[in-house]
Amino acid sequence: MSSATVTALGHAGLRIDSPGVRLLADPWVSPSGAFLGSWFPFPDNSHLLTPELSDVDTVVVSHEHLDHLDLAFLAGLPADVTIVVPRYPSTIIQRRLREAGRRRVVVLDPWVRHPLGDSGRDWLTVIPEQCPMSHDAAVLIYVDGRAVMHTNDARVSLAQVRRAVAEAGRPMDLMGVQMSGASWHPVCYEYDREELDRISTLKRVGKFKAVTRLLRAAQPRMAVPYAGPPCFLDPELFEHNGRLHGPGIFPDQAEALRWLRERLPAQTADYLLPGDRVVLEDLSIVRDAHWRGFSLDGSTEDRRHYLEAYSARRRQHVGKIWDDNPEPGADSRLAERFKQHFESLATLSEYFLARIGLVLRFEVLGPAGGTWDAHIGPHTIEVDLDGGDVSANYHITVDARWLEGVVTGRTRWEELLLSLRFSARREPDHYNDYLVGLLKHADLAALRAVEAFEAARDPQETFSIEVEGTGLQVSRYCPHAGEDLAETGVIDGGVLRCLGHNFEFDLATGACVNARCDPIEVHPHAARADAQVPEPACP
Repeated sequence: MSSATVTALGHAGLRIDSPGVRLLADPWVSPSGAFLGSWFPFPDNSHLLTPELSDVDTVVVSHEHLDHLDLAFLAGLPADVTIVVPRYPSTIIQRRLREAGRRRVVVLDPWVRHPLGDSGRDWLTVIPEQCPMSHDAAVLIYVDGRAVMHTNDARVSLAQVRRAVAEAGRPMDLMGVQMSGASWHPVCYEYDREELDRISTLKRVGKFKAVTRLLRAAQPRMAVPYAGPPCFLDPELFEHNGRLHGPGIFPDQAEALRWLRERLPAQTADYLLPGDRVVLEDLSIVRDAHWRGFSLDGSTEDRRHYLEAYSARRRQHVGKIWDDNPEPGADSRLAERFKQHFESLATLSEYFLARIGLVLRFEVLGPAGGTWDAHIGPHTIEVDLDGGDVSANYHITVDARWLEGVVTGRTRWEELLLSLRFSARREPDHYNDYLVGLLKHADLAALRAVEAFEAARDPQETFSIEVEGTGLQVSRYCPHAGEDLAETGVIDGGVLRCLGHNFEFDLATGACVNARCDPIEVHPHAARADAQVPEPACP
């Protein structure tokens, strides 16, 4: 009989224990939060930060985001603990772990098994996203004859899920699924309330439906929705919590569970609060007594009172973030240093520059600030520090104190963006994945990997669909990240939406209508009996 257990650590973190195996996956427990002190796990999991939590042999970290790569916690682990990370084109995780003093780091290739314990039977492997534009991975753990799939933030494909089942040689006993958003869009954008709600609903439902399809393919013995939501304890950001318990992109675990139980009534599913434990043999749940009297289904006022008290407990940590990022003075030469930093990005990838081709305007607030226009592509980047005279496609308004961290290298671009400490708008309102990719990676190897991936795609492979009685032959794979549109495509008013990343394609022309992306092939085709009729985009 298996005695393996899985304990929830909050957010996406898990602990797995069995005879000979003590494993942590993506623990995030440090009280300082993540992304410039903006994100904190909801609900508060600080009661788990005990010496017993550090009594482990192995930690696996899925990706570099600081709500998964908790450097402060990892730095304090015993020296003999092994840290396992996926191999990505960029080596940023390994470098950050070295800076934190970790020396026993194993970099694991996809689907390669890393042994756990001494039994010779237990192992883990990593399953990265197919497109290297995003460095994220699911983790498959086989322990004591049981299989756990920990999807983290990764958008794994249906084919990858099926392979994971085959690798384990059994259905997943427990499958943790990410059902909360992790994005600054549309949260930081200058939309009116109606448009904000519309976009939030599309992203929320898209995420929910993508997870539903994964679970239909995997058919785990138990599904656990997790990975958030984050909450925002800095008074400057506290208003974002109003959409935590409502129509925003950060649904809580109870909301996600209600969706799954309605759409997949035969699927065993439940959520776990930090400290709750599942026995894999019979899937019984042992609830942590810490949560007596707490409910995710409380009123909005109850939620607000809880978060206000939580915010008070973290006031010192949030204050330190502000102290560590002082306002630069007018004599700091921030503008000149920003120009040098931004123009240096032009040396990394002509491929990306050619696909960006826009003007990005920064409205930088504070004595060191100003209006700075970055003219990006098609061959270089030029920054005009007396900007504002030309039409800009992207606008970002940010306090100089946060931009200073990026210029000095203390903060990565994606950390600033995920901090939500800025506002933005786009004209036209189209997503440019290449711009975001250039900023978040800023790494030659990572950008070259994206170029090679996209060059290797075959846009000629198609499949048949039927839309309102009309037969169409369309590209099988999304030109953005290679998602199989036969499995992840939904139809909404003449638009094919890929649930992988919500890219939308006009079924009349094939053009991408909401992002900078190559078109799909669309050709009329006689309707066939075996043509697919994709489900609508919203319930």
